[in-house]
Amino acid sequence: MPGPAGPGAPQPEVSGVDLARVALRAAKEQARARGAAVQQRKQARRGGGLRSGARSDGRDPLPLGSAINRLITERGWETPAAVGGVMGRWPQIVGDDLANHCVPLRYDEDPEQRVLTVQCDSTAWATQLRLLAPQLVARLNADLGQGTVRMIKVLGPGGPQQRFGPLRAPGSKGPGDTYG
Repeated sequence: MPGPAGPGAPQPEVSGVDLARVALRAAKEQARARGAAVQQRKQARRGGGLRSGARSDGRDPLPLGSAINRLITERGWETPAAVGGVMGRWPQIVGDDLANHCVPLRYDEDPEQRVLTVQCDSTAWATQLRLLAPQLVARLNADLGQGTVRMIKVLGPGGPQQRFGPLRAPGSKGPGDTYG
């Protein structure tokens, strides 16, 4: 009684119906490969391989919030967007009293700087904000991510408004320009 055919055993000769099945299978595989190649050429002529269908793909419409989040991520705007959100939520972050007298102006996102500039309406509130700056930096970094804000630059109230009129000299900087 012969044992099972091993890798070195000779393969039996295929004939008759078995030969026809092997030939049919090979012909089907070749036809399938030719059809796929023809389909790819047709799609390339029509302008691309993706076609609309029942399943979702990258071209489907997105909700506005998802589209904006995707754009922010793709462009690397996470930090500026988060800081912009802080400027919108300033009263919730610092409290109503401080928010009524101090307004965030700008954020310098340079990795060396990362400074939030805040302007106060009086020197007393500017002093108060300077004293609270370390706690605010910690609170902002807890909200935005560590290292997002390194320093808060506090500006006091601005000088008097520059008025232009018939009694002003051209190039004058206002009442303080004569005091050198």
